[in-house]
Amino acid sequence: MLNGKIALVTGASRGIGRSIAQALARQGAYVVLNYHGGEERAQKVLEEIREAGGQGEIYRCDVSSEEQTKEMIGQILTRHGRLDILVNNAGITRDNLILRMKAEDLDAVLDTNLKGTFYCMKYAAKQMLRQRSGRVINISSIVGIHGNAGQVNYSASKAGIIGMTKSLAKELGSRGITVNAVAPGFIETEMTEELSPDIRERMLGAIPLGHFGRAEDVAETVLFLASDQAAYITGQVIGVDGGMGA
Repeated sequence: MLNGKIALVTGASRGIGRSIAQALARQGAYVVLNYHGGEERAQKVLEEIREAGGQGEIYRCDVSSEEQTKEMIGQILTRHGRLDILVNNAGITRDNLILRMKAEDLDAVLDTNLKGTFYCMKYAAKQMLRQRSGRVINISSIVGIHGNAGQVNYSASKAGIIGMTKSLAKELGSRGITVNAVAPGFIETEMTEELSPDIRERMLGAIPLGHFGRAEDVAETVLFLASDQAAYITGQVIGVDGGMGA
């Protein structure tokens, strides 16, 4: 389905990013797995992709740095000549109640989650406009829509991603480029495993389907948005949350 496509997945060394990279590779895309820390984890994901018959490479880059992000996308274009799919998944949390939240906690989350997405879109869009084709898929969050106590910074970053998604969809639509966002709910990852049992139980009670999501649930949605079947879908936010946002 995606044979010959070049895809970049940021934050691909674990969790949702790992599943997205694997799903794209299974459908024939050549996947560039971006990571910042954890080269060993990124290499393991690449090995898993290759063992399953897929193709890809790893690339270390801090997406909060415009210079590094520009260099990464430039290197991808030098090596492969095109970029067809961009998945902005890289993200961090620095949770705390606002009265205890430091300015650097706000800056760190916005720099990686929001600015990182902006930089990747900026430099990918230039190439996609030349190609007159492309898929941009941004990973937002249900908290970017509904908010969450203790996550003012994270919620702001994910809400900002939704605004950028809708704006860029209008900028690039005339060139056949789609821009969409996926808003996961409570997905079982290393990040969510750190939450206390009380919070997990409260979250579970708010999910109409009665269970937490899997990273693969998000990956399948991304796969659809990257495919030809989603060619007439742009500027949308698709919740993968078991009904939490209903």
